[in-house]
Amino acid sequence: QKMPPSLPATINIREPRWDQSTFQGRAKHFFMVTDPRNLLLSGATLEEARRVVEDYRAGTVHPGLTEDQLWRAKYIYDSAFHPDTGEKMILVGRMSAQVPMNMTITGCMLTFYRTTPAVLFWQWVNQSFNAVVNYTNRSGDAPITPSQLGTAYVSATTGAVVTALGLKSLTKHLPAIIGRYVPFAAVAAANCINIPLMRQRELKLGIPVTDENGNRLGESTAAAQKAIFQVVVSRIGMAAPAMAIPPVVMNMLEKRAFLKRYPYLNAPLQVGLVGLCLVFATPLCCALFPQKSSMPVSSLEPEVRDQIRKKDPWLETVYFNKGL
Repeated sequence: QKMPPSLPATINIREPRWDQSTFQGRAKHFFMVTDPRNLLLSGATLEEARRVVEDYRAGTVHPGLTEDQLWRAKYIYDSAFHPDTGEKMILVGRMSAQVPMNMTITGCMLTFYRTTPAVLFWQWVNQSFNAVVNYTNRSGDAPITPSQLGTAYVSATTGAVVTALGLKSLTKHLPAIIGRYVPFAAVAAANCINIPLMRQRELKLGIPVTDENGNRLGESTAAAQKAIFQVVVSRIGMAAPAMAIPPVVMNMLEKRAFLKRYPYLNAPLQVGLVGLCLVFATPLCCALFPQKSSMPVSSLEPEVRDQIRKKDPWLETVYFNKGL
């Protein structure tokens, strides 16, 4: 029997499999990254994927390895190991945990929004989860210190709770459907506080900007501002369908006899609806902006722009990693 030809050692598995200049390519990539089934993989499967990827990067191709198997190993590896440190990430902090964790937390926020203790508890749970995700997916170039993590955590939790309680008191005399949107407003407010605080070091010192070939040209705070804005928009967009569609559906269902007869189905139905929205919203909103984002050299702060002009007077565009 003829052996399949050996795989060339020239496939660039440091980059995603699909063209990241198109929304479709980015969406395919993030559907793989956020696939919740990766959470069910055994430790042995993760270690095998790590071995395949690290050996391939070192120039060793396993006999019989196909291109599809290589890409599968790369996405398993990326789902569990930190890209900069190589450490295995905390299970609930991985991108593949986003859908099941957010589905449970958001479902409960939308179900238990009527009492103040419930609002306090679920906003605290949500921000605790966000802090774990932000810490787990931190950049190796800009590590988060415990004091920064604590400040962002306390500020975002306070912002979310104050927004939720303030809006809750304002909606007392408004239709019930309006009250159901209070958790979304609180989550949006918390994202606007949490992400800039968690990445404050980047806002002060800048993030690396490169040319098209990845050659580092300097650090830019203007690029950091654009990157953080894009991430805030993506995170709010991620939460929007899951927090906007289920309230309308649940409001209609609660008027029917079925839910009045079986009120205990309220929470499971809510969580299921949120999960359905998140399965699509999470990867599609991650894909709104390219991971390797760009901006014109003319839009950079003057000192960085001048520094780049000295190196390459004709360069018009710089690139940077926006984060997640």
